[in-house]
Amino acid sequence: MARRGDGTQLLLRRYGLNPNTHLQAFLALNRANLSKGKDLIAGRKYRLPNASPRAIAGKPKPSAATAGRTASVRKTAPVPLASLFGSAYGRVAVRDQALRGAILYVSSGHGGPDPGAIGKYGGYSLAEDEYAYDVALRLARVLTEHGALVYMIIQDPNDGIRDQPVLLTDYDEVTYPQQPIPRSQLARLRQRINAVNKLHGQHRNTYQRFLGLHVDSRSESQNIDVFFYHNSASAAGQRLAERIHQTFTTRYKRSQPNRAYSGKVSSRNTLYVVRNSHPPAVFMELGNIQNLKDQRRFVIPDNRQAMANWICEGIIADYRARR
Repeated sequence: MARRGDGTQLLLRRYGLNPNTHLQAFLALNRANLSKGKDLIAGRKYRLPNASPRAIAGKPKPSAATAGRTASVRKTAPVPLASLFGSAYGRVAVRDQALRGAILYVSSGHGGPDPGAIGKYGGYSLAEDEYAYDVALRLARVLTEHGALVYMIIQDPNDGIRDQPVLLTDYDEVTYPQQPIPRSQLARLRQRINAVNKLHGQHRNTYQRFLGLHVDSRSESQNIDVFFYHNSASAAGQRLAERIHQTFTTRYKRSQPNRAYSGKVSSRNTLYVVRNSHPPAVFMELGNIQNLKDQRRFVIPDNRQAMANWICEGIIADYRARR
């Protein structure tokens, strides 16, 4: 099914099909369901052309010469966290030990073959996963500055923290430690939460929390604040969500005194990662990728950093209150 902001090439890539090979076949199959300009119509279902193994986008069949190298890549040790931050931000100085002993699992939504929803910003396309990932990286870095042990569950080998307003879309994200991300939504969610739960089992009797960062997609007219979701059975998850929410409320009063903050905390057990995470989880929706005001929250790098800083402040408050 096409989402708001989808183009034909993006839809084909989401399902692993090479647009150069399959675009004309796709247009022929779906002529009756396209607009006059041969564009997709949000909410409609489209037929996909059959794919040969050689035509899968970004998934060439390994030759005998490269098969061994492919296998060895999948067994590579986890990428050092600092290298994920990029050359401009890779050197991290620990400022204090406010989070010493805390273990945080930071995961951004979508990734790999699925960029999530696409917002239109002038002549540019804003991919949901790229902005959630940039905030996640910034959060991981500031948590590290306060002495926490941080695991980035979704990783991109070459993005780093980016200070550009428009973040270009790519499809090379992996799941910790270096697992290719599946195309199936359920398989993706299961893969990342299994990675979290496996790590959780290796760290006993310590403060561990899972932080899921996402960008919502609603109607273009709907301006929303950051929302926080937790498991109704997790008192620890609820406390963390409330403390991060309180930080956002306080910060908004200082930075935008004439504007009421409308973000809420609520339970959402229907979310797979919230329901199945072993460490207490908080799932955050950072804004609406389709709304112009919310887009400014994403395209201005200082705003992305501010969200990361405020989430960290809430975590520090929660960690201090744990005793």
